[in-house]
Amino acid sequence: MSATYGVSEYSYDRAPLMVYWEITRACDLACVHCRADAVHNRHPLELNPDECDDLLRSIASFGGQRPPHLVITGGDPLRRPDLIGLIRRGRELGLGVSTTPAGTPRFTSDVVDRLKSAGLSTVALSLDGSSAEHHDAFRGVSGSFTWTLRIARETVRKGLPLQVNTMVTASTLPDLPAIFEVVRDLGVSRWALFFLVTTGRGKTLGQITPADCRELTEWIAHLNQSGAAAFPIKTTEAPHVRRHYYEQQLSAGQTDGVICANRAAYGFGVRDGNGIVFVSHTGDVLPSGFLPIKAGNVRETPLPHIYRDAPLMKQLRAPDSFTGACGRCVARTICGGSRARAYAATGDPLATDPLCPYATDATSLEY
Repeated sequence: MSATYGVSEYSYDRAPLMVYWEITRACDLACVHCRADAVHNRHPLELNPDECDDLLRSIASFGGQRPPHLVITGGDPLRRPDLIGLIRRGRELGLGVSTTPAGTPRFTSDVVDRLKSAGLSTVALSLDGSSAEHHDAFRGVSGSFTWTLRIARETVRKGLPLQVNTMVTASTLPDLPAIFEVVRDLGVSRWALFFLVTTGRGKTLGQITPADCRELTEWIAHLNQSGAAAFPIKTTEAPHVRRHYYEQQLSAGQTDGVICANRAAYGFGVRDGNGIVFVSHTGDVLPSGFLPIKAGNVRETPLPHIYRDAPLMKQLRAPDSFTGACGRCVARTICGGSRARAYAATGDPLATDPLCPYATDATSLEY
C-alpha cells in the first residue's frame, strides 16, 4: 500500500487527549438533536461519589507528559449538586477540566463565580440559532436563547473562557453566517461546530450533503485563516476539515514534516476512539458520545485498560482496517472519517463516512 498523507500514524493508543464524562442525563431542555435522549429526572444508577473519585483518579493515571483534558457534560451537569466538587477534585489531580451547562435559569452569575473559583478551564454553551425563534425551537424551551446570551456575556465578563457549540444540520446550515455574527459579538475563546450524527433524538433531523460539507469546510478555513474571526473555529465529527488544511499547506509550499509538526493545531488523527473516549452517567465506556457501542464499564475495569485494550478501541485506531473509500483514502491517518456517522448510517463503525466530500473523488483514493 502506498504512503498516506502525514509522516505519523497519529495513533493515540496509550492515552486520549480528551475524556468526555456524562455525569448525568438529567436536563430541563428538550433539544431536538440530543444524542443522550436527556430526561428531566436523574438516573438512580449514576456513578456515586466514591465511583466518581475512582474515575477521576483513573483519568489522572493515564500519565504521560500531560493527562487527558476532562470535559464534564450531560444532560445538564448543573443537575448534579456535586459538580463543583468534581471540578475541584479533578484540578487537585492535575486535570484540566471544562464543562457544558445547559442554557437555563439554573446557570446563574453565582454559578459562574463558583466554577471559576473551582479552577474550571472553559465553559461551553450551545447556540443553535441566531434568533430566539430558531434557537428555542431547536432547544425545545422558550427563553433559552435569551438566557444563553445573558449567561454567555456574564461568563466572558467575569474572565472565564467561553466556547460556543453549534450543531450543523440541514436546518441550521443557512443560519450559520448569522450565528457566527452573534458568536463574534460575545467575545468567545472558541466556536465549535458539531456536524450532526443521527443518533439519539438526532435521528429525526436532516443532515447536510457532502457538497454542503465541502463548501462549509472552505468557509471555516477562510474564517480561521483570514482573521475574520478573532477566535479559532473547530469541528466535531467532521475530520475531513483536516485534509483540507493539509492540502492547503502543501499548496502553500510547506513540507509534509512541517505540516505534521503542527499536528496538535489541526487535530490530525483525532476521531471516535482515537484521542477521544466517553464515559456515560452509568459508567459505560464508548468511543465517543455519538458512537453508542459499549467497550466496557468503569465499575468493572479501569478506564485506561478499556481505552488501551478493548478490541473495539484498537480497531478504531487502525485506519488501514477501515472499509470502502475511508480505507483507501490517502488521508486516512490524518482524517479517518467520522466512525460515529459511519455506524449510524450502516451499523458498521469501520465503514465509509457518508458525509465525506472526498469519498467519490477517485483522485483522492489509493488503489
